[in-house]
Amino acid sequence: MTRSPFDNASPSPSFRRSRHGLFLAVAATLLVAATVAGLLAVAAYVELDRSLPSSESLKAYRPPVVSRMYASDGTLIGEFYRERRYVVPLEELPGHLIQAFLAAEDARFYEHQGVDVGGIFRAALKNVKAGEIVQGGSTITQQVVKTLLLSPERTFTRKIKEAILAYRIDRSLTKDEILHLYLNQIYFGSGAYGVEAAARTYFGKSASELTLPEAALLAGLPKAPSRFSPFRNMESALERQRYVLSRMAEIGFISHETARQAEKVPLRFASPRRWTLHQMNAFTEEVRRQVEAAYGRKTLYEEGLEIHTTLEPAAQRLAEAAVLRGLRELDKRHGYRGPHGKIERAGWADFLEAQAADGPPEPGSIVEALVTAYDHAAKTIRIRYATSEYSVQLKEASWASGYWARRNPPFEPGGLIKVRFEAADEDHAWKLSLEQDPQAEAAFLAVDPSSGRVLCMVGGKDFAESQFNRAMQAIRQPGSAFKPIIYAAALDRGFTPASVLIDSPILQEDPSLQGLWKPANYDRTFWGPILLRNALVHSRNVVTVKLLSAVGIPYVIDYAHRLGIHSPLTPTLSLALGASGVSLWELVTAYSPFANTGVRSELYLVERIYGRKGNLIEENHPRQEAVISPQTAYLITNMLQAVIQEGTGRAAAALGRPAAGKTGTTNDLKDAWFIGYTTSVLAGAWVGNDDHRLALGNQETGGRAACPIWLYFMQEWLRDKPVQTFPVPQGIVFAKVNPHTGQPVRDGSEDTVFMAFSEASLPVRTAEDHPGQAASSSVSFFKSDLF
Repeated sequence: MTRSPFDNASPSPSFRRSRHGLFLAVAATLLVAATVAGLLAVAAYVELDRSLPSSESLKAYRPPVVSRMYASDGTLIGEFYRERRYVVPLEELPGHLIQAFLAAEDARFYEHQGVDVGGIFRAALKNVKAGEIVQGGSTITQQVVKTLLLSPERTFTRKIKEAILAYRIDRSLTKDEILHLYLNQIYFGSGAYGVEAAARTYFGKSASELTLPEAALLAGLPKAPSRFSPFRNMESALERQRYVLSRMAEIGFISHETARQAEKVPLRFASPRRWTLHQMNAFTEEVRRQVEAAYGRKTLYEEGLEIHTTLEPAAQRLAEAAVLRGLRELDKRHGYRGPHGKIERAGWADFLEAQAADGPPEPGSIVEALVTAYDHAAKTIRIRYATSEYSVQLKEASWASGYWARRNPPFEPGGLIKVRFEAADEDHAWKLSLEQDPQAEAAFLAVDPSSGRVLCMVGGKDFAESQFNRAMQAIRQPGSAFKPIIYAAALDRGFTPASVLIDSPILQEDPSLQGLWKPANYDRTFWGPILLRNALVHSRNVVTVKLLSAVGIPYVIDYAHRLGIHSPLTPTLSLALGASGVSLWELVTAYSPFANTGVRSELYLVERIYGRKGNLIEENHPRQEAVISPQTAYLITNMLQAVIQEGTGRAAAALGRPAAGKTGTTNDLKDAWFIGYTTSVLAGAWVGNDDHRLALGNQETGGRAACPIWLYFMQEWLRDKPVQTFPVPQGIVFAKVNPHTGQPVRDGSEDTVFMAFSEASLPVRTAEDHPGQAASSSVSFFKSDLF
């Protein structure tokens, strides 16, 4: 056998030395490279560390939270927030809720040190097998870092930062502290941040009350809040819930049987609540505005204030209903304007489908309906609302007869009209009536005159349509509603309720009119001699002009400011007719001394405000000042009672209990007012158009347009409350006087007026045989024209 020449070959000594040198060179190169890499890594870490935010800020966790507004009875009436969040301690959350989140997001949360390397590989394998991302690798700690400390960018550098910070947080905070941050910070969709807001949003309850099936559904939301939202995709939400329950069973938090039973439990979701314009009103908006002005927008929307107001929810509901009722009645007095729109037949299906999504109508609701046909002989409109067809009988809409009687046809297919659904009868058939949206606007304000607490406030017929608060922001001429201020000033200047004034024509030069001014009474007549009391009761304009001149314009303006009027008042005699604009808020304030024995009460809306830790930061008490004597206040009240009993405010007599009030109507019937009060409630109503040039319509005076709104509210608000008379202060006496001369009369006289006087101003009987020549000392002054 021939041997290979290489069988016994071995490296020569020189070759061995060469290979050894090469090894040392490679080793040296690798060592240098490793050193350089290490140094670079250290440098990169140092540089990266400099850019890392401090994790210490998490120890003082202070996220944006909801500020809440409450009515006087504790009812929640408003929420203000940038992120809807309510921070709750971990110990207040049920165990199965916490377990559901651990199962869904980080089963080894209590074992790893912030980053779960094994979990990342397991998640990757599952995602590869599934062909989609079914499980994430981020731990709860990493999610806290991502949410609270880092930007949302998706880069490799950010992932490294996230891991470093997660490790640090795990060393500086306890596991429970990290879990507390996570459950209060994460977003659940539908505007809910944190588990408490999510529980309220989706189930209408606190997180502490959540059942296992509900907890499992919420735990599945943070992964993809929009995709798994039960409000948007119920099937996906339930599928995700089943996944969470199965994970809880796999881990051992619950049994597989418990998981199966939980899957079968039907869930009841809350209606998504939004504090939109439809839930707000002029009262809550004014409180919001005041709090923001006092404490800043950031404090209101992020610092979790607890705002307690004076609002009486029942009063607010009654006031809003009274305003709408009064405006609809006014509107109907001036006839029907016809359909407010039209839809071509091609658009009917979409219109009706959108209505069907709103659900069935409720008794008393007023909705927009689609006209499908009109039966001229039967005077019947056929309409469609949502998926059903109805009939509207025009014979019962006599207020609209001026429209449908002179048009043929008055209603055409495709027309849009408003109808009211009345309660169904025994056959479950709806009764419908024709309606239309009022054109005029209104405002209403009710307060407790003894304290100034605002009970309710309506700024217009529809806050969602217009947020302009006509109770506070609208400056309108008060008309005769200003007269009680002038008459109160006259009493303090020495006049009495029995002073005789002369109702006769006058002419005056008015610089604002650049010519002569000839004031007139509403009825265009003159009554001659008239008692001061009767001039106010029957709202005689010309007499009031003379009285203002006698008392003095500067004195009356100062008097009005003392009572609570802050708007500038024009120093002319037209002030007697309420020609200077004021707000309803001011006028109600100015009447408060009349209703409260001479003490003016500053109106207020906020009782108390607490900070996010429950610390009291504001508390309001009645701010009051005695501005007129109790005697003057009572004399005005006594005369204003007569306004209701026999004067321009007779419509308010239907209240059936002692009340005082005054109507107000401006020139050309553009503004209508009624301010009135009982011993416990002072309220004012204004009716008009936002366009100052538009009138309300023929005969729409304060007694006809505004007084009913006041009456409707007072009747319901005072129902079942005790009837009280106005207290008579010391120094007030009563006497029967002649209604023409103001002189006291003997007992048994038939033509008399029973009036209140201050003791010092009680008239004395004189010239009994010539009553026509006997009058108060002011008669001679008023007998001659002033101008």
